[in-house]
Amino acid sequence: MSVSTSPLPRTWPRENQLLAALPAADLERLLPYLRPAPLPLGAVLFESQSPMRHCYFPVSGLVTVLQILEDGHMAEIAVVGNDGCVGVAILLGTRSTSSRAVVQIAGHAYRIDSDAVLSEFSKGGPIQRVLLHYIQSLMAQIEQTAVCNRHHSIEQQLCRWLLMSLDRVPSNKVSMTQELIGNMLGVRRGGITEAARKLQAKGLISYSRGNIIVPDRAKLGAHACECYSVVKREVDRLSSPPPRGVVL
Repeated sequence: MSVSTSPLPRTWPRENQLLAALPAADLERLLPYLRPAPLPLGAVLFESQSPMRHCYFPVSGLVTVLQILEDGHMAEIAVVGNDGCVGVAILLGTRSTSSRAVVQIAGHAYRIDSDAVLSEFSKGGPIQRVLLHYIQSLMAQIEQTAVCNRHHSIEQQLCRWLLMSLDRVPSNKVSMTQELIGNMLGVRRGGITEAARKLQAKGLISYSRGNIIVPDRAKLGAHACECYSVVKREVDRLSSPPPRGVVL
């Protein structure tokens, strides 16, 4: 396991919600193995069927997890921001996955070698509990995304995608072309254009030159299907600390 030789500012890792959920002693155990890593726009953190050598704990930016078909078509199955960790398949006993992780909004992360995170995970305790809860919430996101893409309109899918993205960035703006959003959702650009036009006509978004601004997230949430709220409730439930005296 490689260990960082340079000290890390003690406050920065806690900008990631998983690391922030750890008791101080458990975070201290991880600190020597955490290394700051930039997340440049478009960077591929891991590729389908390729070895996964690191996990990433974003503190800013947004990473999308994509499933790629043989003909090149793709669809987003999950998004990860400072709420989570990229590369959790490592914790499930595999060093590769069928998906691709790409930086959708530039930011920064803390990177940890796979051997180091596996070693700490295997010791149990709060580190294992926090990461297992995150894996469960990630599974809920993937499952609900599949249902939404199958049964709900493109307009509803766009609402869900915007809300989930905004939950993970510190602003009410997402910079993304309609073509790229279409790739994320697995639909034609024309469908996204029409859905965005309808949302803009209702005053739910403002769209210009690749920038989508959501002036009132509550109104957009009220217009979305139940898929967003289902995932949000599960994430909030699993990220809450256990009741005092309860060991999970």
